[in-house]
Amino acid sequence: MLKILIVEGNTAQARKRTERNGGTVANDLYAGALRAIRGDLSLDTVFPADAGTWLPDAAALAAYDGIAWTGSALNIYNGGPEIDRQVAFCRTCFSAKVPQFGSCWGLQVGVTAIGGTVLKNPLGREIGLARKVILTDAGRAHPLYRGRPTVFDAIAVHKDIVTALPEDARILAYNSMARVQAAAFSRDGGEFWGVQYHPEYTFTEIAASMRRYTAALVEDGLFENEAAALDAARIFAGFDTGGTPETRWLAGVDADVLDRRERLRDLENWMNHIESAR
Repeated sequence: MLKILIVEGNTAQARKRTERNGGTVANDLYAGALRAIRGDLSLDTVFPADAGTWLPDAAALAAYDGIAWTGSALNIYNGGPEIDRQVAFCRTCFSAKVPQFGSCWGLQVGVTAIGGTVLKNPLGREIGLARKVILTDAGRAHPLYRGRPTVFDAIAVHKDIVTALPEDARILAYNSMARVQAAAFSRDGGEFWGVQYHPEYTFTEIAASMRRYTAALVEDGLFENEAAALDAARIFAGFDTGGTPETRWLAGVDADVLDRRERLRDLENWMNHIESAR
């Protein structure tokens, strides 16, 4: 049985806001994704964004086979104790030499912990789908993408991107919105695989995010008005049950991204990797 620690990236206030708006708290979403891949898991969760919370030290972390970082509504460049605690904890995870995986915010925390840079994307927000994510040569050879096509779409929601990585980090995937859609790097004997998109998300969850950010999506110019944004959210929510030919055509959603098992393949490859490393 694999033992995995989930690191929730949101504050208690943000978690409550997510639930009020019909979303799933990030750590619960991650737990559901991991258990959808395999049921024989032992999962624990920590909340480093919360003041006064207990966090395991390197010795305690050694009991885990892997550490999975969730997304978050926070922005690295804003700083503050709720962010500083997460970056410091990530460095502890590296020193414990436990393999880490991070989605979106998780990738950004990992990058920051090793001296990289995260900034607001000048191209704007990427939400719904990250289109045409392209594997680099390093990505095609990396076990994270075993069984994946060279180009694919992925569920995504973010307005920040990784803008600089240390020289020894490897960019595994990119697209027109982000030079780093996936990266692999290590420090102090610990390795980190991170993706900017959300393999753990369902379409229901990305629809909830779209509803949560409706005003921002209109302000960003992605939709003409809130009604149009809410209509798009309704369409995306339907894709968990396949949608209709019309909605699939309107949203440009192909069969591969509709297949949840295919969307979870990156996480499955990571879990296979950490199991083989035990």
